[in-house]
Amino acid sequence: MAVEPYVVALTVLGVALLGVAVLPRIISEQPISLPIFYVVLGAVVFSLPVGLPTPDPLEYGSVAEKLAELGVIIALMSAGLKLDRAPTLGGWSSTWRLLAVTMPLSIAAAALLGWGVVGLAIPTAALLGAVIAPTDPVLASEIQVEPPGEGDEAEMAEGQPGKADEVRFALTSEAGLNDSLAFPFTYLAIALAAKGLAPENWVADWFAVDVAYRIVVGLVCGVVIGYLLATLVFRVTAETRLAQSVEGLEALAGTFIAYGATELVGGYGFLAVFVAALVLRGVERRHDYNETLHSVAEKGEQSLMTIMMVLFGGALVTGLLDPLTLVDVAVALAIVFLVRPLAGVVGLLGFDRDWRERAVIAFFGIRGIGSFYYLAYAMESATFPGEPRLWALVGCIVLISVAVHGVTATPAVDWVSDRIAARNRSSHAEEGPV
Repeated sequence: MAVEPYVVALTVLGVALLGVAVLPRIISEQPISLPIFYVVLGAVVFSLPVGLPTPDPLEYGSVAEKLAELGVIIALMSAGLKLDRAPTLGGWSSTWRLLAVTMPLSIAAAALLGWGVVGLAIPTAALLGAVIAPTDPVLASEIQVEPPGEGDEAEMAEGQPGKADEVRFALTSEAGLNDSLAFPFTYLAIALAAKGLAPENWVADWFAVDVAYRIVVGLVCGVVIGYLLATLVFRVTAETRLAQSVEGLEALAGTFIAYGATELVGGYGFLAVFVAALVLRGVERRHDYNETLHSVAEKGEQSLMTIMMVLFGGALVTGLLDPLTLVDVAVALAIVFLVRPLAGVVGLLGFDRDWRERAVIAFFGIRGIGSFYYLAYAMESATFPGEPRLWALVGCIVLISVAVHGVTATPAVDWVSDRIAARNRSSHAEEGPV
């Protein structure tokens, strides 16, 4: 009897989604993350002779771009909805440091490695730097902040900053913003590929449009749409059974509206989605409905992450890494183990936190779905020399990141949590009995 690939695909999808619901109960205390399971599942399934199409991102570039795009915007909504700490210069100091110092240093170092060591053309090397810029904590949920109103961040919002877990907050907020702020660097690589290396051909338009205009529009649209959505969500109560049955879908609706409307006027939709989520969360910070909104967004985020990781596992065993050389592997290891950690350490110099917290923040520069999106987007927008090799190199970086960060996330969080607990006990002991 012939096996229909569509039926096989549905079965695999069912198994993967069942894993989203069941596996967290089984491995919650284990030093391993869900994405590792899905990469292995994809590798096994696509190795079987069942007629599934090869998930080649070079052949199906547009599909890879749109699927990754959808995963990123839902993840941005989920991340914004769970951040209890209101955006301020002081309260988000770790975030600003990671964005203003660590991210540009990581981009420059990766681009230099791509050009000087791997031998990529300048536009392709610039694209390598851009696509490894966005971090992706969804691939290691153990280092995200807790759901709305829970965990140490809730205590931070209540005015107890000494108890806050800076590691979770910094990595979640960094990922929320650098998923959009990597876009100007991607456009820079596209300009180099399409218009040449002479700055007079592209620099003015790039700065005016891709940096200034798109960022400002993204911020404004995010704030406006976030307030409008909050007004609708928190002012209209679900009274009927039908209304109650669809509670929380406003999170997905708001994601698509913020992204679509902002992109229609030329702004960065990624930025608008995250800002809209922050505004929506901030308008009614203590409202119970925040948990409902986040729950729906998180389920969508986890489902799309599952699909992407299964396809990534399939790509790994069907030729994605074939163009890799030993030099490429060495560069991939350097980006994960040297570039991000060192750039993170530099960005956090002088930051008033224990060295253990700063070390964990610096180390966990997780690469994943955002890198896939930017790479697919750029290659759909311009032609880059050495595209297969660049896909192989980025795939290798993501694979190393998923494995290493997935295994070390739980021990690292426990290590820092123990330190925070000890610090709080010491603080209480010094204060003495009340």
